[in-house]
Amino acid sequence: MQLAALAPALDIETRLLIVDDDPGIRELTAAFLSQHGYVVDTASGAAEMRALTGRNDYALVVLDVMMPGEDGLSILRSMDRQTGPAVILHSVIGEDIDRIVGLEMGADDYVPKPANPRELLARIRSVLRRSQTDRVVPATTPTRAFLRFAGWRLDPVARQLWDPDDVIINLSDGEFRLLLALVERPRRVLTRDMLLDFSRGPNAEHFDRAIDVQMSRLRKKLARPGSEDLIRTIRNEGYMFVTEVATK
Repeated sequence: MQLAALAPALDIETRLLIVDDDPGIRELTAAFLSQHGYVVDTASGAAEMRALTGRNDYALVVLDVMMPGEDGLSILRSMDRQTGPAVILHSVIGEDIDRIVGLEMGADDYVPKPANPRELLARIRSVLRRSQTDRVVPATTPTRAFLRFAGWRLDPVARQLWDPDDVIINLSDGEFRLLLALVERPRRVLTRDMLLDFSRGPNAEHFDRAIDVQMSRLRKKLARPGSEDLIRTIRNEGYMFVTEVATK
């Protein structure tokens, strides 16, 4: 079902989708967000969500994790995280491992239930700001600056990484943000808290294990036979990107 916006239309329509099997949560959340200028649609599950996303362009989806049938993580796994809408997971399950799994699968944020509507609104605004910043490409760019290190090439605008053989390496959103945070600060010891701030913003919830999991996966993708590790673990302190980085 759909709910029309209650507030005046924005210059650029920002459309959100609330996916939750609880009709009370759907309607209350949609009404609150509509009052703050968003156009809001709602869906009770995977089938209705896919029907709506096939007809409309959404800037962001608030996706419940615990739903009967196909759950939120399964839905997230099937979404295109490169070109699809931003996703905030919403669930009564607040264990760190569940949040880590969701973030590793490409979610932009994770808000436990019950959530204060104003906190959810703040998270939505923060994710949308990040998404808009990530997707802004200058209208005229005669040459694009790449971050180059040990034969690798990182494009911070297109969010792509090429290995020394010029093969594109697929990175999740979390892995890309983490790598960029490291590459932009080479030969510096960065604590887990610093990496979380640099890669997810100062208002992100801090989960040390999330950084460790992402770091492990990132290292595997950067590993090359016969070459030294580009990321070094500094015992009891954090991590360091050990090679020189050039911008050209």
